[in-house]
Amino acid sequence: MSDNQTVQVRYDNKIVVYFMMATLIWAGAAFLFGLLAAIQLAWWPANMNLEWFTFGRLRPLHTNAAIFAFAGNAVFAGVYHSTQRLLKTRMLSDKLSWIHFWGWQSIIVAAAVTLPLGFSQSKEYAELEWPIDIAIAVVWIIFGINFFGALYRRREKHIYVAIWFYIATILTVALLHVVNSLEVPVSFLQSYPVFAGVQDALVQWWYGHNAVAFFLTTPFLGLMYYYIPKAVNKPIYSYRLSIIHFWSLVFIYIWAGPHHLLYTALPDWAQTLGMVFSLMLWAPSWGGMINGLLTLRGSWHLLRTDPIVKFLVTAVTFYGMATFEGPLLSIKSVSLLAHYSDWVIGHVHAGALGWNGFLSFGMMYYLIPKMWGREMHSKSMMNYHFWLGLSGILIYYISMLASGITQGLMWKAVDGTGYLVYPDFVETVVKVVPLYWVRAFGGLLYIAGYVVAVVNIVKTICGAEKLVNDEVVTVAVKAEKPAADHEEGAHRKLEGMVGTFSVLTFIAVLIGSVIEIWPTLSIHKYVPQSQAIHPYTALEQAGRDIYVSEGCYTCHSQMIRKHPSDVLRFGDASTISESMYDHPFQWGSKRTGPDLARIGKKYPNLWHFRHMDDPRSMVEKSIMPRYSWLLEKKVDYYSLRKKLSVLRMLGVPYTDNQVAEADRWAEAQADQIVADLKNEGVEIKRDRQIIALIAYLQSLGQKNLTNSEALSNIELAPGANSSTDKEGGEE
Repeated sequence: MSDNQTVQVRYDNKIVVYFMMATLIWAGAAFLFGLLAAIQLAWWPANMNLEWFTFGRLRPLHTNAAIFAFAGNAVFAGVYHSTQRLLKTRMLSDKLSWIHFWGWQSIIVAAAVTLPLGFSQSKEYAELEWPIDIAIAVVWIIFGINFFGALYRRREKHIYVAIWFYIATILTVALLHVVNSLEVPVSFLQSYPVFAGVQDALVQWWYGHNAVAFFLTTPFLGLMYYYIPKAVNKPIYSYRLSIIHFWSLVFIYIWAGPHHLLYTALPDWAQTLGMVFSLMLWAPSWGGMINGLLTLRGSWHLLRTDPIVKFLVTAVTFYGMATFEGPLLSIKSVSLLAHYSDWVIGHVHAGALGWNGFLSFGMMYYLIPKMWGREMHSKSMMNYHFWLGLSGILIYYISMLASGITQGLMWKAVDGTGYLVYPDFVETVVKVVPLYWVRAFGGLLYIAGYVVAVVNIVKTICGAEKLVNDEVVTVAVKAEKPAADHEEGAHRKLEGMVGTFSVLTFIAVLIGSVIEIWPTLSIHKYVPQSQAIHPYTALEQAGRDIYVSEGCYTCHSQMIRKHPSDVLRFGDASTISESMYDHPFQWGSKRTGPDLARIGKKYPNLWHFRHMDDPRSMVEKSIMPRYSWLLEKKVDYYSLRKKLSVLRMLGVPYTDNQVAEADRWAEAQADQIVADLKNEGVEIKRDRQIIALIAYLQSLGQKNLTNSEALSNIELAPGANSSTDKEGGEE
């Protein structure tokens, strides 16, 4: 083969366009769901007393739409476009490309249907149930085969830095998804995770933090490394810095998940490990930001004249801001103020809207003229979009920062006599409601910018003379010169060995994952016998499933932190043992409402009944939605046999008799609650969901027994007049 030989390559543009159009469509859905959820917190009637429209169900729909529908499709569009050009080859298979596209859109539709209907595991960013989890794994593997197949038949020996980040994304997301989705089905759309309590919490936040790292960061860094140099027509600032950025980021990021669990029942060594590695992230993250920004050296005037550059540079700036604030929030003293508060919400949205959103729009503004062969319809509209979007982000972030600091200070405020200054939790909620309206206005501005973008893009496409076609290009193919290999640096050689590069990347990610997770897998074996607990009764488990289904974790934590103000407000700090039979854990990450870890027996059954039917009847200023349908919907008591059987398989110590007679056991306890309510003047049937939910709420914080008591209760025959049955009964 001669040095001057050329070949014709046909790039697949159509798949890129389809992913871009999907990005625009799902962006609208994600933004709209987010705005509705924001309004629901500011004005509770916006929940409209509709079962499928409550904040608890809408919020996970918003997060999944934003992450996997909007950002996910944007990533795929950029990867399919840039990979073909960087490797000088078409993707491995057009058929695989289209299976990937339609499979991913089908998953999004399935999520959009099941989440509002209450089919949820209630684990942040991993709410989807087991059939959809399997579909995600299959589609992701198809994507991986298509990508690595293109790598195998590439016409460039060395792989560019953007490809490095794509490799890390594909391998790590597969690992994260599979491990966090280990679950045992109970029915077609319900399952229990194999992990419980502190194990489940650690695995979930190992996944949750690194879903941000390897789904919302590494692939977008790959896009940054490709599209910023393209937009300014200059090479990336520093090749050496890109090497340091990549390897340090993929190795360090995976360790940082435990910083979401500071001051919880998670062992202190894991918390400290997460904090230390989070602080270490400052260096590689800012190295990447600097590498992106300094690519503009000598071309800063483009910030004034080119809207595409404006979007891309602002996106990288938000990346730098978010990756400065993330480690800051992982410092224990800062986390003590910010955790569970709106500050974290502001932090997340600054990254999502500024980094992911602006980079996606900048990329699309760059690609659309190339796909349709004409300039964007209006540069002015691009600028309007930019300023509307930027204003919206800043208003959103500043309002949530103010809200979060206000919440944190009010929660922690203790007077000179050692009493809480704001003992009534609802005071801390009402105080920040005006800021929720400001947040909603910021979101509305961002949506207005999005609408301007859509109009501009539609006019551009409609005004094009030709539809998008595959792009045929002629590329030079240089002959390999093995004799000159000794002239290459070590990393340059590694870039030519894709298999070795990929394995080393996977090992870098795996090391931190194993060291973090492995020690906690047997942690429940070391719970002292003096801290033994008994599992939920059949009825309490049915109520817990309802609690999970309604997405109550979006507003309520079940983890009292080891801080005096938390202990004063909610009771003794939570322990490892208390959640050891919780599949899934429900520690929560946000407190819009009070912590429920010790709510059991605090109020009578009638209080819970009225509170779920109409929260304002019990707490005048509550912003919680009504759950009146719980008074009408039925519990399938017979299904509890299967549920307890699965939980026993996962290690919950139910007896054969309790599993076989689970329905009778639940009905007996339900009869006690019904009788208690009847004495208070409320008539209701025992098979209503509200009865099961009351049983669950009354059990929280009431599970600690001596070992002998625990064993005796577990062995009791179902339906017996036992202390277990009295959990939900009259006080």
